[in-house]
Amino acid sequence: MAEAPAERSRRAELADNLARVNERITAACRAAGRTDLPRLIVVTKFHPASDVRLLADLGVTDVGENRDQEASGKAAELEGIPLTWHFIGQLQTNKAKSVVRYADTVHSVDRPALVAALGKAMESSGRDDDLRCLVQVNLDPRATTSGRGGALPDEVPALAELIEGTSRLALAGVMAVAPLGGDPAAAFARLAAVSERVRERFPAATMVSAGMSQDLEAAVAAGATHLRIGTDVLGPRPTVR
Repeated sequence: MAEAPAERSRRAELADNLARVNERITAACRAAGRTDLPRLIVVTKFHPASDVRLLADLGVTDVGENRDQEASGKAAELEGIPLTWHFIGQLQTNKAKSVVRYADTVHSVDRPALVAALGKAMESSGRDDDLRCLVQVNLDPRATTSGRGGALPDEVPALAELIEGTSRLALAGVMAVAPLGGDPAAAFARLAAVSERVRERFPAATMVSAGMSQDLEAAVAAGATHLRIGTDVLGPRPTVR
């Protein structure tokens, strides 16, 4: 079946946007003296499954979502397409059973109750593989909560121990969002220090999920292994009614 004009136009738009983002990542790595490229996770929040399908056609393998209802629907609609689903938003414990049905990695593990809920959900999931978990770190030094979730840096080692000690969960590393209005370079330097501390105890927990459209260069300079980019690939998010 021939591709409709609207679909062809959207494919071209996404291809151009992806090329620009990949050029930024390559340039940031060059500036930081890195020879390795961080993995790109395209955040498809509020965008339709048709966009995700086009992204897969363009070579995107990793997609991120932060609302379970939306993510579970897209994952079901796109079943059979080789995609790795990352859950990156704050997660309620009562959504754990749903999330483990499709997510390869949960980036936002920030409290013991969520670790317990994910472990319990995995035990009854029927999955063969373990669920990869990242400890979300609150990088805002001005408050005990940033409004975006996250464990305080001093809480991270114990939470990492808990994840690693829970059956069917695998500690993959750490994740953070730069505080609003703050210096992302300084924030991601703090995340790098937290990551180093975690890796001293758990050498396999090498994943550092950091950086979005507005601050990916700072994240690359700080050693991020995974970047979560939405707007610069997909454009402005559609209005949700």
